[in-house]
Amino acid sequence: MHSTDNLLHRLKELNEIGIALSQQRDINSLLETILVAAKRITRADAGTLYLHDPEQRVLRFEIMRTDSLNIAMGGTSGVPISFYPIRLYDDEGNPNHAMVVSHAALSGETINISDAYEAHGFDFSGTKKFDAKTGYRSQSFLTVPMRNHENEVIGVLQLINAKDQESGAVVPFSSDDQQLSESLASQAAIALTNRHLINQLEDLFEAFIQLINTAIDDKSPYTGGHCARVPVLTMMLAEAVNRTTQGPLKDFVMTDKDRYELKIAGLLHDCGKITTPVHVVDKATKLQTIFDRIHLVDTRFEVLKRDAEIAMLRKLSHSPLPQTPPALPLSGEEVSFPPDKGGLRGVGLGDVDETAIRAEYAARIRQLDDDREFLRHCNVGGEAMSDEAQQRVHQIAAYQWRDAGGKAGNFASIRPADCLLKPFLSDAEVENLTIRSGTLTAAEREIINHHIVITIKMLESLPWPRHLKNVAEYAGGHHERMDGKGYPRGLTREQMSVQARVMGIADIFEALTAKDRPYKKGKTLTESLTILGKFKLGGHVDPDLFDVFIREKVYLDYARKFLAPEQLDEVDLSKIPGVNPDS
Repeated sequence: MHSTDNLLHRLKELNEIGIALSQQRDINSLLETILVAAKRITRADAGTLYLHDPEQRVLRFEIMRTDSLNIAMGGTSGVPISFYPIRLYDDEGNPNHAMVVSHAALSGETINISDAYEAHGFDFSGTKKFDAKTGYRSQSFLTVPMRNHENEVIGVLQLINAKDQESGAVVPFSSDDQQLSESLASQAAIALTNRHLINQLEDLFEAFIQLINTAIDDKSPYTGGHCARVPVLTMMLAEAVNRTTQGPLKDFVMTDKDRYELKIAGLLHDCGKITTPVHVVDKATKLQTIFDRIHLVDTRFEVLKRDAEIAMLRKLSHSPLPQTPPALPLSGEEVSFPPDKGGLRGVGLGDVDETAIRAEYAARIRQLDDDREFLRHCNVGGEAMSDEAQQRVHQIAAYQWRDAGGKAGNFASIRPADCLLKPFLSDAEVENLTIRSGTLTAAEREIINHHIVITIKMLESLPWPRHLKNVAEYAGGHHERMDGKGYPRGLTREQMSVQARVMGIADIFEALTAKDRPYKKGKTLTESLTILGKFKLGGHVDPDLFDVFIREKVYLDYARKFLAPEQLDEVDLSKIPGVNPDS
């Protein structure tokens, strides 16, 4: 080939290499592309790429290739490089100009040596030992510093043994080789710096996301665990769909960019909870706000028991009774005073039926203790509360007790006239204690649900780059339902991406199995899959994704990683609703 044509061909190849470098995302692959390209355009038999470590002030071996010896180390080879880094300064801080690569890094100059065995001024003892050991003959060297856009040397590219295109004999590197290599090194340095910068920005972005989740975690350790687990399960299910070769989802594929986008969406899917009041997020019992109000109810029971005791003692001492609250309606019976034998008040103690009075008092105390334990049980919350239990709460709420009425001063100074008769339970307490399922009132559930509105608002306000443009849609759809009855937008299955539907299943299954919730225990695998199967049949979750979730045993992989041993029961899929036996 004519020398001019050859040069034009090599320039074209250099331009193609530059394009390839700009498209490479993986650092190891990028480094390997740089070295292989440099060897190709200079027809070098061997080469090494070093990266500068400014903190340690050394050059580290990153990629080594020697074609004639079949040596491939570093990069994507999977073979680590065991050589020590090359020091740029000695212990006294003097620069190391004895070695070719360190001199190139320190001076920023390209060094072109025709024959290492005849060169003067550099230490090639290590090279000669390598040759003696392997039978190789290191001859021509081209050592090029890699400068970035700020003129900083970030690495060194060293090529060894250029070969004649026709004879294959080792020859010196030509001036064209040197110029092409310098041009490639410059492009490579910029591409490498840009890739490092992008990786640093991505790391910073993910760290900022983790900062948000840490803030949520600090408010609520329960939500924090959820924020960490949902992204993992989301990616597990998405990968299962990606590798499936049957069913309606067999054509779904993800690129590395798609994976990263979904990962970010998973990490941010509950970022709106940073605005949710912690006393709602962490509401472990029905009466809990910033503290559990069941203790206030306990105090009122003690007041009623004290009043009952005082009433009994007054009767026994036949003293005139003060105005007292009406007798408590006791479960199963009515307790009343014994017949007045000629007038109970003001007669001798012998005319008082002491046994009946004490029996009445004991029955009242038993009823109060029973009612207190009942309300304590109601306060815990659970999966369902019966109509009868709700009615009993209302009956207890109708009791009356004496309140100090907000009068100032110590308790001893409050007169009976200052005390007010009040319902035993306030309307708010009745509302909370009669919650049918869980621990949240309708208003509190609205507050919790509002987090997804805030999540969408936060994410849609960000200037997402093109490869992350779907983050808001993926993250904002995990509370929608396939039948359009979800929230906040009431989207149907057809209006949602596969990724958003994947996150919906992940969010539900994590919540069912979570063992760190304040209001419930983590369900077993069988219990969780039973509920999820019913959700499939009820139009809540995507049926095709549910089939993949079961068929690919995503649930089992997740369970082994995050569930407690007692939750890992033996699952009989034939008894799980919605399981397709042919899937």
